[in-house]
Amino acid sequence: MSRTDLAGKKIAITGGARGIGAATARLLADRGAAVAIGDIDAELAAETAAQISAATGARVHGLKVDVTDRVSFEQYLDAAESGLGGLDVLVNNAGIMPTGEFLDESDTVTDRQLDINVRGVITGSKLAGRRFAGRGRGHIVNIASVAGISAAPGVAVYCASKYAVVGLGAALHQELAPKGVTVTTIAPSFVNTELIAGLSPNWFVRQIGFIEPETVAAAIAEAIAGRRGGFRTVPKIGGVFLRALMPLPENLRNSIYGALGLQHVTLNSDESVRAAYRERTEKPTPAAEPEKQTGTRKTGTRS
Repeated sequence: MSRTDLAGKKIAITGGARGIGAATARLLADRGAAVAIGDIDAELAAETAAQISAATGARVHGLKVDVTDRVSFEQYLDAAESGLGGLDVLVNNAGIMPTGEFLDESDTVTDRQLDINVRGVITGSKLAGRRFAGRGRGHIVNIASVAGISAAPGVAVYCASKYAVVGLGAALHQELAPKGVTVTTIAPSFVNTELIAGLSPNWFVRQIGFIEPETVAAAIAEAIAGRRGGFRTVPKIGGVFLRALMPLPENLRNSIYGALGLQHVTLNSDESVRAAYRERTEKPTPAAEPEKQTGTRKTGTRS
C-alpha cells in the first residue's frame, strides 16, 4: 500500500504514549492519518504526540484519558473529534499485565486489570460505537492477546480479561456490522515492550511468537486501511500453532505446552525486573480532574 493510504483518517488510540500504542500512532501518522494519542500519563502523551508530529508532519494530539472513568473517556473522544475535525476509528489499546501466582494476587490488582482491560474496552466500544452507528460508519479496533485464546499460568486474571475482549469483539463484529461499524480484534503474542519485562521467552516462543510493537502496528494499520473486521493473531504463525492444538483434549494440550516450556514463561517472571512496570501500572488512578488538552498540534502537508 502507498505511504499515504490512510490520509484523511481521524484515529484515537488509548494507551498511546508508549509501547504498541506509540508504535501504532507513529505508523498511522506516517501513512497520512490524524491521530489523538490518549494516555493516563498526560505529559508523556504530549511528548509522544510532539515527536510523532515533528517526524511525520501529521496532525497529532496528546490527550489525557483514564479508560476506567467513563466521563474521562467521553471527554477524550470529544476532544479527539474536536481537535482532529472528526473521528473515524478508535483503537482500544490500553491494558496492563501483572504477573505472579493467582492465590497471591491482591483484589486491588485484580480489580485494576478488570477495570482497564475489560471495562475500559467495553466503555470505549460503547462510546465510540454509538457515535459511529449514528453516522452509519466507523471502526473499532480492540487489542486482545493470544492469552485470550490460550491461557497460561502466572497471568490468570490477565488471561480472563483478554478472553473477555476476544468474546466481546466476536459479538460486536456481528452486532454492529449492520450499523456500518467495523469491529476488529487483534491478538498479539509476546511483544517486545515494557509489558513483558522480566519474562524470558524461550527459543520456541521466540521463533513463533516474539515480535516488535511495529509488527502489531502494521496489523492494526492494515485492518483499518482494508476495513477488515474479525479476529486476527499477530504473528499469524503463532495463532496457527495455538489453533492447531485446540481440538486436542485439554490435559494433552497442557502437556504439550509444558513440554515446550510455554507454561513457565509467564509463571517464572523476574519480579525485580518488573518492579518499575508494576509500580506504574498497578497503583490506583488519582482522582479525576477536569479534562484539558495537553498535546502538541502540528499541521502540514505530506510529501
